[in-house]
Amino acid sequence: MRRERLALAVLLIATGALYLWRLGDSGWANAYYSAAAQAGATSWKAWFFGSSDASNAITVDKTPASLWVMGLSARLFGVNAWSILAPQALMGVGSVWLLHATVRRWFSPAAALISGAVLALTPVAVLMFRFNNPDALLVLLLIAGAYCVTRSVEKASPFWLALAGVAVGFGFLTKMLQAFLVLPAFALVYLLAAPATVPRKLLHLTGALGAMIVAGGWWIAAVELTPDRPYIGGSQTNSVLELALGYNGLGRLTGDEVGSVGGGRGWGSAGWSRLLSAEMGSQIAWLLPAAVVLLVAGLWLTKGRVRTALALWGGWLAVTAGVFSFMNGIIHSYYTVALAPAIAAVVGIAATELWERRAEPVAAAVLSGSVALSALQCYVLINEFSTPVALLVLMTGLIAAVGLVLSLRWAIPVALIAALLGPTTYSFATVTTPHTGALPVAGPSNGRMGGMGGGLLDATTPDAEVVTLLQDNATSYRWAAATIGSNNAAGLQLASGQPVMALGGFNGTDPAPTLEEFQEMVRSGQIHYYVAAGRMMQGETGSDAAHDIGAWVAENFTATTVAGTTLYELDGS
Repeated sequence: MRRERLALAVLLIATGALYLWRLGDSGWANAYYSAAAQAGATSWKAWFFGSSDASNAITVDKTPASLWVMGLSARLFGVNAWSILAPQALMGVGSVWLLHATVRRWFSPAAALISGAVLALTPVAVLMFRFNNPDALLVLLLIAGAYCVTRSVEKASPFWLALAGVAVGFGFLTKMLQAFLVLPAFALVYLLAAPATVPRKLLHLTGALGAMIVAGGWWIAAVELTPDRPYIGGSQTNSVLELALGYNGLGRLTGDEVGSVGGGRGWGSAGWSRLLSAEMGSQIAWLLPAAVVLLVAGLWLTKGRVRTALALWGGWLAVTAGVFSFMNGIIHSYYTVALAPAIAAVVGIAATELWERRAEPVAAAVLSGSVALSALQCYVLINEFSTPVALLVLMTGLIAAVGLVLSLRWAIPVALIAALLGPTTYSFATVTTPHTGALPVAGPSNGRMGGMGGGLLDATTPDAEVVTLLQDNATSYRWAAATIGSNNAAGLQLASGQPVMALGGFNGTDPAPTLEEFQEMVRSGQIHYYVAAGRMMQGETGSDAAHDIGAWVAENFTATTVAGTTLYELDGS
């Protein structure tokens, strides 16, 4: 027990060091969310609704749970890169600990440690636990849900099952419908494995569903019932329900996302090969093929709690991977962090269980084959980055595979080295590279999508002269400036510390405000400057209101160029 605790402590300390090392290099990371955290640190109303600015013009296009954490941190420690990014790093350590605790509840210390280490060293996990997108909190909450389901299955506990529902409900408040992808696995495992009658289990599941609806629905109800609130960004009708079911919901499956600017689709063609493609493979696929082999073999060869656990994590993996593979709407490579806990748990559980059954030829062959397969996959993924490491991984993996067939004990550490050396190398490249913008990518790249950079996906840093203008007499105005698109606004807001209105929301395609509403704000002296967007795309769907505002301002006010930035002082005429 003492040795086990020491091993866990080493794992968590190493994970924390990896996730916190050079964390400030990424600066504001995703300035879109950093600006919202800044707003929340200034205004409680902005904090509650997830507004982009402290004067509450429009919200971000997600539910705000992750912003609540960052906003509170910024209130306590000031608005800076560390106060915004450190919470995600701590969520990463918490995720590794909670995954370890979940696996350890039913399995050996080795299974739990392997699971935790695989999660900690998955490149996309290293990326997202050092970044300020909502995915870090989502992963933590979903692992918490899996832990609660595991506890609930043991004694058919409605309490623990309800807590699982609460975790998923708050997952919805973090990233909407993506949180629900684990529900089929959670419900099916409880229905099949909990020691109670079917009617009683159905009653428990109904209670858990109610807990999930309450946990995720109270904020929606508050938003829909509050008349004086910011516009719901990402929607066309100022409705959080439309946002949840449309742009951030079914639209991601069908591709029918009103207001999306599309363009430069970098997420690969739909199909099972998507997760192994160049866009996503280096993020998540290091142990994915081996996990699939181990999962199938484990479900076939085992029974009891082993099969139940593999069904839980394997169901999570299968449903999430299937949706990510075949969805036709917007999907980015960093979404695949949601697969990391499931892959890690399947590998840790199945590998150790098959090792215990190594006297059986089939078990030994599957274990050996999965190690060889992971070595080959890692070789393919790491070769372009480091050929020497790729060759070392391949040779080590093949040697370990032979040793496992022969049930030689030295093959275990060699196999672990072969499986983890590739993703570890890529993870260190992730840590030593600053990552900024809306599309971060693990590895030696900052993830900016060519052709859609400054303005839409990246915030620019304004010149000091522009910042001085925005700060001058700012308290006389509700907004120091207005500009098209949330990232344009975020750059100005973070630099000046003053509220900046994001016309049209993230993409500039939301009808907020309308031209008439903007004209009234100008007449009443609420906005000081209009700042012309440096580069902004216009969608084929959604509203043109933001661009109509830009045209109206250009026709009716005098342009001034300061340090290459075009501004219009709105004098209220």
